[in-house]
Amino acid sequence: MNAQQVLAQFQATGVQTCFHGRHIDPQIYKDLNGTNWRLKDYEQRGGYGALRKILNERIDPATVTQTVKDSALRGRGGAGFPTGLKWSFMPKNYAGQKYLVCNSDEGEPGTCKDRDILQFNPHIVIEGMIIAAYAMGITVGYNYIHGEILQTYHRFEEALEEARAAGLLGDRILGSDFSFQLHAVHGWGAYICGEETALLESVEGKKGQPRYKPPFPASFGLYGKPTTINNTETFAAVPWIINHGAQAYLEVGKPNNGGTKIYSVSGDVELPGNYEVPMGTPFAKLLELAGGVRKGRTLKAVIPGGSSAPVLPADIMMQCTMDYDSIAKAGSMLGSGAVIVMDDSRPMPESLRRLSYFYMHESCGQCTPCREGTGWLWRVVDRICNGHGKPGDMDLLDSVADNIQGRTICALGDAAAMPVRAMLKHFRHEFEARIRRPDLPTSDGKQPVPAGARG
Repeated sequence: MNAQQVLAQFQATGVQTCFHGRHIDPQIYKDLNGTNWRLKDYEQRGGYGALRKILNERIDPATVTQTVKDSALRGRGGAGFPTGLKWSFMPKNYAGQKYLVCNSDEGEPGTCKDRDILQFNPHIVIEGMIIAAYAMGITVGYNYIHGEILQTYHRFEEALEEARAAGLLGDRILGSDFSFQLHAVHGWGAYICGEETALLESVEGKKGQPRYKPPFPASFGLYGKPTTINNTETFAAVPWIINHGAQAYLEVGKPNNGGTKIYSVSGDVELPGNYEVPMGTPFAKLLELAGGVRKGRTLKAVIPGGSSAPVLPADIMMQCTMDYDSIAKAGSMLGSGAVIVMDDSRPMPESLRRLSYFYMHESCGQCTPCREGTGWLWRVVDRICNGHGKPGDMDLLDSVADNIQGRTICALGDAAAMPVRAMLKHFRHEFEARIRRPDLPTSDGKQPVPAGARG
């Protein structure tokens, strides 16, 4: 199927597959029904065809890397770094052990895409990792899975056993000269371990705290060896690229934003869930797929890329397309693709209180600005919401955020500060009103609705 046919299928059918309340468009993660995750099911869908193609045709590893580079696939974990370029950083003539790591430590509030990929299509991640290892000459890999999704960890372990039994993992894969050992590692639920160097520390059995950079993982990673780290969804995109070609993948998306992306849409929508759409899809279309804003309400604001992404007001967000460049131009970031929708009943001070508490709770405490600053942010927002705000609290919040941002080893400090600054930029009047009128309600009293419960 070429790029035009893929786009035509999307335009004609939209979301076709639904399981456990989560909706996956079938153009790449196709024909999933919630039970057909095993190896035989994946192979019936053409699975491991890309790997067999590479090994049977003895495609040069450098060609595989170049194909991924030409596809404009960008990291799906948050930063959006070009995947092929990252692969090219791996030393080619390094004589010692090199490592490949999948970051499945999905702990960003609002994000639930990677666990569904591992739960319902684990072999696509395994195949993607094998291809990546082949391209970079790596023989050992690890998938670090978030500690609060134990069922998903066991599912991935089962898939690994199937792959090993079929000769798809281990020594001399499918009779070739290429060998690759892949293991699953169970995290313990710490959000900080989603940061790549903290993840490596955790895999090594140490406390999950970020390392100073440089040196970067490509030269000094797991156990001090060259290491490449990619996100779950990033690896899952690789087999399609090899099967269909870089140009087809690029054309499905838009320039500099190739392929499709899974968005976890939550909040005040009728049909929360995971939606896979081409990169560059208008936000208005994504909102329509999610059933629109809940009935009787209007769109107020959107956090477009997970809790660390700056909030955008409705009038700005409705002009955006869902890709890295458009969202960045609007003043936010695509991040992990967790789209948190807020309607006109949602008080911004209360929303910020919840976000600030999360980052205070998840700070590893290594850096003073983050350890102390996240607590200050939460306490100030909390007292505003509780009716004890002071006239100078707006300036205090801005000052504390400024003293955190850019002053920590990793980006968790930035992730805590950016939502505060964006809320004050776009919705300062709500905080000021709450300080003037302590009797204003802090929420609409509605309880959260589980994904899929509305439809």
